[in-house]
Amino acid sequence: MSHRQTGHKAGVGRRDFLKSGGALVIGFGLREVVSAQTTTAARGAVAGPHDARQIDTWLAIHADNTATVYVGFAELGQGASTALLQIAADELDLEMTQITSVRLDTNVTPNQGGTYSSASIARGGPQVRTAAAEARLALLDMAAKRLNVPSNTLAVSKGVVSTSDGARRVTYGELIGERRFDRAFTGSAPAKKPAEYTVVGTRVPRRDLSDKLKGTHTYMQHVRVPGMLHGRIVRPRGQRAYGVGARVISVDETSIREIPGVRILRRGDFIGVVAENEWDAVRAARQLKVTWEATSALPGSDKVHERMRTTKTPEEMVVDRGDVTGAFGKAAHVASHVSRAPYQAHAPLGPNCAVADVKPGSALVMCSTQDVYATRRTLGALLKLPEEQVRVQYYEGSGTYGHSCYDDAAQAAAFLSQDAGRPVRVQFMRWDEHGWDNFGPAHVGEARAAADADGKIVAYEYHGWQHSWSGTEASAQLAGERAVEWGGGGGNAQGVQGVNRLTCGGMYQIANLRLVNHKLPVTEYLKAGWLRSPLDLSFAFASEQAIDQLARDLKIDPYEFRRRNIADDRWLGVLDAAAKAASWTPSAPARRSPGEGARVVSGRGIGLGTHLQSWGGAVAEVEVNRETGHVAIKRLFGALDAGLVVNPAIVESQIRGQLVQTASRMLLEEVKFDTSGVTTVDWASYPILRFEDCPDVTPIVVQRLNERSMGAGEEVMAAAAAAIANAFFDATGVRMETYPFTRPRVLAALKQV
Repeated sequence: MSHRQTGHKAGVGRRDFLKSGGALVIGFGLREVVSAQTTTAARGAVAGPHDARQIDTWLAIHADNTATVYVGFAELGQGASTALLQIAADELDLEMTQITSVRLDTNVTPNQGGTYSSASIARGGPQVRTAAAEARLALLDMAAKRLNVPSNTLAVSKGVVSTSDGARRVTYGELIGERRFDRAFTGSAPAKKPAEYTVVGTRVPRRDLSDKLKGTHTYMQHVRVPGMLHGRIVRPRGQRAYGVGARVISVDETSIREIPGVRILRRGDFIGVVAENEWDAVRAARQLKVTWEATSALPGSDKVHERMRTTKTPEEMVVDRGDVTGAFGKAAHVASHVSRAPYQAHAPLGPNCAVADVKPGSALVMCSTQDVYATRRTLGALLKLPEEQVRVQYYEGSGTYGHSCYDDAAQAAAFLSQDAGRPVRVQFMRWDEHGWDNFGPAHVGEARAAADADGKIVAYEYHGWQHSWSGTEASAQLAGERAVEWGGGGGNAQGVQGVNRLTCGGMYQIANLRLVNHKLPVTEYLKAGWLRSPLDLSFAFASEQAIDQLARDLKIDPYEFRRRNIADDRWLGVLDAAAKAASWTPSAPARRSPGEGARVVSGRGIGLGTHLQSWGGAVAEVEVNRETGHVAIKRLFGALDAGLVVNPAIVESQIRGQLVQTASRMLLEEVKFDTSGVTTVDWASYPILRFEDCPDVTPIVVQRLNERSMGAGEEVMAAAAAAIANAFFDATGVRMETYPFTRPRVLAALKQV
């Protein structure tokens, strides 16, 4: 990403533009016409959130017969900024060329909650649809009075309201352009039926892609403001145990005395440097000699699973249905699988960045947070400001899909700006991002499944060991805030729901079911946060291998075995769609021995999975070199049922991304650490999938126009992970218990059989 100086849009004065946003940047991620800027600047003078029951909170109509829709979900690269406008356009009877949106901003956009758990369309779609339908109803009432006819006789096309004979017309812009509705929701506005959609369900080109492809899109890393300083944080190269943090013994300020103009700013154990020149800040952060207290509180990545499994933990019985013990005792076949999943990193290609301008009575923070209102609340508490005096504006970063260091960077910038008395831009270095990430947590899973002689699953039991998510960012913790668990153990709760959905609540009919959650304290492990499809790969890796093994023991084709035990038509739909796309031909499975056959062996596998909401199925084809241990994923097929899919092209792109990321996580990605701290702090020690190793991926959308829209951003990954694991077994006759499938790990597994 290049650093760019910034300008302002024509038609908006320099002073007014600075008041509306505080940043001078080239371009915007979304097309903002001048009228939209004017309206946004006016409403931006008051802190949100605005009343969600008022039409004006959600949209504005302009004199040129266009509309601005205010949405509270961030564009992360998932296409939400296009799909949500498709929903609004359909309800308003506008074309996509007539509708736009604005930057996510706590003074401007509504509070719809955070952009996570694939919620943009599943949760945001109904909100936008309702608001647009209410606006259309209000506009028709205005038109009926203007044209002196009953509103139910009017027709609308492209924002033009016409009488039944077409003789008289009035545009939305003429009715209310640049004025407020001042009207609350009636609760009676009729939303369109799926059969009436003309925009929803179509392949509208994404709004954000053109500028990204041309290299003119404004990412967070490009933002500059007048008079700002450049800042960098100073920490150990890798994080320690979350509960320990990093304690400063001494700081040698003379170690950077040859760098002119650098200031060292400190709050407890939080240390940062600021300078007029960015390179001076980088050099100072590298050279500043800090003695950190030595620690050895971690088990090390080679022993983490052993500690997790053997630690005495409180057990939560999530589900205990039927007679599990009795069913296992009477079953004709029992299969079990033990799995170990690593910590994995978000690892955005561009380290996180934020710009903050903190004054005695106000703060403006520009960052890549996925929840601007939650970030505003936290920043207010940390800066000792009422949250209404903090304004947070969203700028897209370079991809994250989960809770990476975006809030950490925002807090660091805010601290440094408040202490320096000037705006400060902080960008993390690679070792900050890799070393201090909120990692996707490690997991130990033990799955056991039983079937009768006819191939019907009669019992299932799962025990999962994982810790919850971290609730305190590193900047805040080092500055003196207590390290807390997110939501009092929310990570465990999320995991439990996932296991429940993967088994009893989801794909298979199981009369006797037991699910047990073993809660571990996050303070004794690494920082953890939600990573795309949180813990689902871990669950499916254990669960679907046990199910697959039952099919093998019964000598039933794995696809046919799943069909025999499938729970409902939605699961059957994605299972069949993936199998059909992969030209799956059912056959009795044959057990292979790793000591027989060719040097390179191939196999295929099938799996089901999700992330709480939708239905995902996948097929994988792999090759394994038995001499080198190299695993190549050749082809991946992913089928997704997300109910009503607003834009099939966007969801297909989402599936492709999920399949590629799953391949990377299954083959390569693993956070390593010793007893002191994280050691994988760069791309060499934490590799990701390269282009030449990328599998051929095939996305399949199972469209269900009459069902409500569900999540589409992460629901195929668990299925793909399961399919890869099962394909490896099909090729080698060996069940992998730990991923990623590194060469040493594969060779060791093959030798044990």
